[in-house]
Amino acid sequence: QVQLVESGGGLVQAGGSLRLSCAASGRTFSNYALTWFRQAPGKEREFVAGISRSGGSTIYADSVKGRFAISRDNAKNTVYLQMNSLKQEDTDVYYCAARFWVISSYPREYDYWGQGTQVTVSS
Repeated sequence: QVQLVESGGGLVQAGGSLRLSCAASGRTFSNYALTWFRQAPGKEREFVAGISRSGGSTIYADSVKGRFAISRDNAKNTVYLQMNSLKQEDTDVYYCAARFWVISSYPREYDYWGQGTQVTVSS
């Protein structure tokens, strides 16, 4: 199994940047696709970005293309989300999730979740 812990959230002004990290434990980290989701109160959990097992393929939600970048370092068992040009609508709790083998944009298809890290973007 995989255990995930997010970090790096915080308060930032619009137009600023944050880098989120998700540290994983487990011997099979490299067998899992990693994704970032986000969720605001009263809203459904939303797919943000995903990365394949090797890091060779990435998928982004249209709302973050050109602003966010997902990457992973399998040697460190860590996935990152670099967030630039942040907007107020990016304010959410961000979760990392792991799914065996391939990327999915559907939360119900993920087996492992972190506890989340809060990102707040002010004007």
